[in-house]
Amino acid sequence: MLIEEYDLEVSTPPCEPGAERFSAVARLKTDIREVLPYLNATLRGAVYNAAVPALTWKKGGHNIAFHPYQIAVSNVEDRQAAIKEVEGLIKLVNRTWERRDEIEPDYETHRRPTSMEVYKLLPRTNCKACGEATCFVFANKLVAGHVKLEACTTLQEPQYAAQLAQLADMLAVDLPAIGPKK
Repeated sequence: MLIEEYDLEVSTPPCEPGAERFSAVARLKTDIREVLPYLNATLRGAVYNAAVPALTWKKGGHNIAFHPYQIAVSNVEDRQAAIKEVEGLIKLVNRTWERRDEIEPDYETHRRPTSMEVYKLLPRTNCKACGEATCFVFANKLVAGHVKLEACTTLQEPQYAAQLAQLADMLAVDLPAIGPKK
């Protein structure tokens, strides 16, 4: 087990006294920097920066940051949920560390394309054939993984073949989810 002891601090953001959202910080007694490339390889959408070192991740609307001696989570609905979220993240780190022999560590920085980068490659006709009000709304949902590229039927037309290829390549980065619990 990598993380055995930590101190937990749960608070509302200092810039929002009385806010109904909470943040939690687990101050670790153990340096977890060696597990970050393994988390990077297993968490969908994680962004790893080896130079810092840090790994950030969004899960269920919560912002999560892993640092060598700290795990932080923000935008949690209440104090108990924040505590539960941190406990789950500690288990995730420990489970990933225990499975490190089965995981190929990933030291690269991955990032999702921005909505604007995607939008610029869409036809921008606002035809609504995809079911969205505008191409920009479609781009936002595409980046978030809520819609598939194939839903834009206009992109299937021959004159958009180059943009379709670029978008397919841009969105092809698959960041696999963490495997099953043992």
